[in-house]
Amino acid sequence: MKTTPWWFTAQTNVPNMPMLPLQKCLGIPEHNVRVITRRVGGGFGGKAMKAIPVATACALAAHKFRRPVRTYLNRKIDMIMAGGRHPMEITYNVGFKSNGKVTALQLDILINAGISVDISPLMPRNILSGLKKYDWGALSFDIKLCKTNHSSKTAMRAPGEVQGSYIAETVIEHVASTLFMDVDSVRNINFYRYDSLKLFYDFAAGDPAEYTLPSIWNKLAASSSFKQRVEIIKEFNRCKVWKKRGISRVPIVHQVFVRPTPGKVSILRDGSVVVEVGGIELGQGLWTKVKQMAAFGLSSIKCDGVENLLDKVRIIQADTLSLTQGGITAGSTTSESSCEAVRLCCEVLVERLAPLRETLQGQMGSVRWDELISKAYMESLNLSATSHYSPDFNSKQYLNYGAAVSEVEVNLLTGETAILRSDIIYDCGQSLNPAVDLGQIEGAFVQGIGFFMLEEYTTNSDGLVVADGTWTYKIPTIDTIPKQFNVEIHSSGHHRQRILSSKASGEPPLLLAASVHCATRAAVREARQQLHSWGCMDESYSTFNLEVPATMPAVKELCGLDSVESYLQWEMGRTSRLG
Repeated sequence: MKTTPWWFTAQTNVPNMPMLPLQKCLGIPEHNVRVITRRVGGGFGGKAMKAIPVATACALAAHKFRRPVRTYLNRKIDMIMAGGRHPMEITYNVGFKSNGKVTALQLDILINAGISVDISPLMPRNILSGLKKYDWGALSFDIKLCKTNHSSKTAMRAPGEVQGSYIAETVIEHVASTLFMDVDSVRNINFYRYDSLKLFYDFAAGDPAEYTLPSIWNKLAASSSFKQRVEIIKEFNRCKVWKKRGISRVPIVHQVFVRPTPGKVSILRDGSVVVEVGGIELGQGLWTKVKQMAAFGLSSIKCDGVENLLDKVRIIQADTLSLTQGGITAGSTTSESSCEAVRLCCEVLVERLAPLRETLQGQMGSVRWDELISKAYMESLNLSATSHYSPDFNSKQYLNYGAAVSEVEVNLLTGETAILRSDIIYDCGQSLNPAVDLGQIEGAFVQGIGFFMLEEYTTNSDGLVVADGTWTYKIPTIDTIPKQFNVEIHSSGHHRQRILSSKASGEPPLLLAASVHCATRAAVREARQQLHSWGCMDESYSTFNLEVPATMPAVKELCGLDSVESYLQWEMGRTSRLG
């Protein structure tokens, strides 16, 4: 952070950090505050809010002492401040028919928001968004934000939606276990029909052809050999005493919102191109897609040399005094809206260059890109264009669809869970960059594994964070990634209201990691059924709650802490009866 008597520049990795807190703290006009944001790398949520107090304190010191000030936090303090995701207590009542069709769901949800507001007011809406992937019939809910002595809870990729998805799967599995039905059949019968989807989501549902979940669901069953593997797993569980396997197929219906985004494209004298967008590169491939869009948009001028335009494009850092309405980078759609802002800029530039290109082609027969730009400079054409993409009413929202099958193996002696295989099919519309989107799907899914299986954010009785480093806070590593990982992008064709028919790929796939948790629950159910057959558990063995995260101690406890002793007693009793 640098400062002069009436001006300072904040060099920060905060995604589009609002200037308002700085301006209000210092009491100076916004034009005296300049926030520059370069590539961040993995800034999924928390940095949007938690960095503001740090940056504001830094700005205050710089303004007070009229000299550069730099502030950074070490990992321990950063984890204590971050606060983690929102813990919840959920109580529900569910009504259903004998065939597994849910007719009514009533929810009471208490959300631990911590000591301050942060992003907590967004949580109820996001929870419902993740919950509504099934048709619940009549849905009633009472969601309360609770102020506690814990550190303030904040955003992490898919905040609220991931919890809502977990709630939905818990209810479905409870219904299935109560009816002694196959849970996959219960999921199937509670899918939306298009008319009910339209009723719940209105214009976000799009056209009937855009509702691709049923086709994805069936396609995944075939490509993952789901039914055959179910039978193989049954045989495995029958033969094995100390290892049990589970498999689960889980869908998502995820609603996303497209935000307005500015863009600027400038062509330099040598034909190279500089691009600025309001969106921030957080590791989601935004710069890659924007760079491609700039080359694609400018190539419509149709002159020689445009096939190499991609190498001439450079994306530069976001600057709040260059693009003043950058907004916030969130919700997975900023890549799309940034690309559309750039495409609009390119349209303007191509329109300005078209008359000159036609003149030069008439004189020379053909014209190269660098010659065209050199001549445009001589003619004093304006080769810089800005735009502000604002989606119309029908383009502001849409639905993402996907499904995943995961197979896990649980060691009953230790509670260890191994993910043997995961298969994903995800609808990206017509992907802007399949390589980037595949990476996003895989990365989001592994992040979800961390949430559902590993990352326990513990606190003491005073509300202070205990897990303040990787020694106590366990994130996914190479041994937790599925041993076999198959990801397929489903191209659902032309979408009239989408940006080049694309769909978001950042947050929605994270919700598919619920398949790992559900598969673990299936394996635990097999272990408990075995305990029941040994006479160690009553008829309620199939109804239990597997916490999130499903850590080794939690799994081990549900599988029986004294399972070896129970087995030996049962074996001795069986032997004596046979004798």
